Amino acid sequence: MKESPNKRFSIKQYLIVASMIFALFFGAGNLIFPLYLGQLAGKNWLLAAIGFLTTGVALPLLALLAIAVTRSNGMYDLALPLGKKFALIFMTLIHLTIGPFFATPRTATVSYTVGVAPLLPREYRNLGLIIFTVVFFILVYVLAFNQNDILSSLGKILNPIFLVALFLVFVIAFVRPMGNPNLMPVANNYTSGALMNGFLEGYNTMDALAGLAFGIAVVSAIRSMGIKQENEIAKVTAKSGIIGIAAIGVIYLLLIIMGAMSLGKFSPSTDGGTAFSQIVRYYAGTFGQAFLAFLIVLTCFTTAVGLVAAFAEDFHQHFPIFSYHVWLTIASVVACLVGTCGLDQIIKWSKPMLMFLYPLVIVLIVLSLLSPYIKKDPLVYQVTISLTLIPSIFDLVNSLPAPLNQTAFVIKMDLVRSQFLPLAGLGLSWVVPALLGLGIGIILHILQKKNKLL
Repeated sequence: MKESPNKRFSIKQYLIVASMIFALFFGAGNLIFPLYLGQLAGKNWLLAAIGFLTTGVALPLLALLAIAVTRSNGMYDLALPLGKKFALIFMTLIHLTIGPFFATPRTATVSYTVGVAPLLPREYRNLGLIIFTVVFFILVYVLAFNQNDILSSLGKILNPIFLVALFLVFVIAFVRPMGNPNLMPVANNYTSGALMNGFLEGYNTMDALAGLAFGIAVVSAIRSMGIKQENEIAKVTAKSGIIGIAAIGVIYLLLIIMGAMSLGKFSPSTDGGTAFSQIVRYYAGTFGQAFLAFLIVLTCFTTAVGLVAAFAEDFHQHFPIFSYHVWLTIASVVACLVGTCGLDQIIKWSKPMLMFLYPLVIVLIVLSLLSPYIKKDPLVYQVTISLTLIPSIFDLVNSLPAPLNQTAFVIKMDLVRSQFLPLAGLGLSWVVPALLGLGIGIILHILQKKNKLL
């Protein structure tokens, strides 16, 4: 029997949805970025943390709210006011980013960097990465092919164990600190730009993209629990989201502080995976590091299965020329090939795409939250996104890694960007054009509305 649409949510139900949101956003791979940020920020860890929590915590919550407020069935519906072609391209780019190009291969490289590489002689680590990644994605493919829910059930057991183990690491790290985080050295970029660099580092979590991609799962779960009215769904999403994402925020903050404290014993690492391995080995020895690494490998594995399956399902739905299993094969093979490049390379090459996508995602989330007032007016969407798109392309080009960033074309683009786009030096060249586009769009919307009334 269906429950009343006016049913009140109990505290237990809020916690159930909050735990779902926590599981949706927090993966073992998310450990590495706040740790690395802490090592770079040193004594400026608080400012860096504020920036990081803005894009790594607040923005994913707003993404969930955008799905709920607009009554969308996903990011394709969210982008539909911009036209079907744009919505399809936008959805494809998001899925490729959180799928086989970056987030999915990252699950294998984080597992390897934290769990396996420290146990191998340095000269065998490149070969070990290739072997590990191939075996990892063969197993991922097999389990996703059969759409077996055993791993999902296993994840419900492994994740709490992993969080308990992580909590113990926190307790030990703060009882026996490696150093005072407020006295640690600061990397050059974080001397005066800790806040903005923390903001941009939060892009690496990709959680805002995940919020658009999987937010419908949260909304559907709330509907299945008896809440039918859209404004109530938005309220439940907000309250549950605050609980679930606040928990992630606490973990991020502790990791940032722990990363800063680790400078008392270690030099800054090239990636957070190495930093995490060093810290755990310091406090728990080889056995403790091996145990936590084992849990990370398994939790990353369950995440990878979910990511390739979600990619295959969505691409089969929107591009039915291929079956689910063909898309699954493509996703697994591409993720495997990218994964063999290593964690450091994946992070470097993901940065340009994130610098391009995140401004569009942020603006689309804002427009979605304003949709009850602008009535999803395509004109407002088109003007705002068009003016955001231009600096986003410049930011993409500017973020290209070596040796591409040394080419004449990129140098020229960066010169134009720094001369004509405000806040370009902070990595926020899109902000002023986006605000300008939003203002123009709203004015045109009001004028259009008045003309219709005359």
